[in-house]
Amino acid sequence: MEKIIKVILALLFFLCLLNMPYGYYELVRFVAFASFGFLAYKANQEDKSEQVFIYIALALLFQPFYKIALGREIWNMVDVVVGIGLLISIFIKNKKSVRDK
Repeated sequence: MEKIIKVILALLFFLCLLNMPYGYYELVRFVAFASFGFLAYKANQEDKSEQVFIYIALALLFQPFYKIALGREIWNMVDVVVGIGLLISIFIKNKKSVRDK
């Protein structure tokens, strides 16, 4: 479930690089806020406090209630960095799981 959420979020962030209608960006903020909240909850259940902090910070960054005005260029960089980070986190977790077995 976590892998699917991360892949979907990464795709949503990469699509933000295109010229999308404003409603799309609002949707991404709601989805990202909820998804990062869920990922923080799951990380907390697994006692991964550093991941909890990261996911909460990302949830606050993408929260839909108060717009954080960073400008299009900076938001594009944030979207790419977060999207790549989510995809990398899938593979890092898989490598650790394989080593533990």
